[in-house]
Amino acid sequence: MNIIITGASSGVGFEAVLDLILKTENKVLALARSADKLKRLLEIAKGLNPDCQLYPVQFDLVNDDIQNGLVPFIQQNFGKIDVLINNAGALEVKAFEQTNELDFVDMLQSNFLSHVRMIQGLLPEMNSPAHILNIGSMGGFQGSVKFPGLSAYSASKAALHTLTECLALELADRKIKVNCLALGSAQTEMLEKAFPGYESPVMAFEMGKYIADFALTGHQFFNGKVLPVAVTTP
Repeated sequence: MNIIITGASSGVGFEAVLDLILKTENKVLALARSADKLKRLLEIAKGLNPDCQLYPVQFDLVNDDIQNGLVPFIQQNFGKIDVLINNAGALEVKAFEQTNELDFVDMLQSNFLSHVRMIQGLLPEMNSPAHILNIGSMGGFQGSVKFPGLSAYSASKAALHTLTECLALELADRKIKVNCLALGSAQTEMLEKAFPGYESPVMAFEMGKYIADFALTGHQFFNGKVLPVAVTTP
């Protein structure tokens, strides 16, 4: 399968890539901003599977040109897309009273609008059928326990959740299914930076494997669903 995943240089995205490349028939285009981390990803992937088909590409979802930069590369080197995993994102912890409008804009850019641009830009390159998997958060899941300092982050993830439901309907005639995993915590660099001292009961590689498995098979059972993935109840 031809798979594109964003936010591949660390955390659950990094781990999902390492799971996906274990099957040599999978072609994986891994996007991230850090060239050094992508180089490290390729080294580890080749160690796990020397015959893996991994294309690490440095790309900034917010600032780089999808249509004129990314799409030509996909057309020349990759082929039609079977799976798009919108995993990239940012997390900022800040009390609501200190959160200004630009903070909300930044979270919306990183966690919502960048995925909107990716989906719009890559739709013409997608197979029929195909699967778009958005990576959301329990912070944006209705009825879940909320945490202080995450108003901008959680709102941006909630927008992604609703987009998932809307696109599942709009893209049904193209046989493109759209789902979203609302993740609970996993032990990643981003979590450790945002919440020093907190230890998640879920390791990054465990969540990465779950994402990889769902990206390849989840659309056989779900469409337009926002599914909580957490060991605690909402």
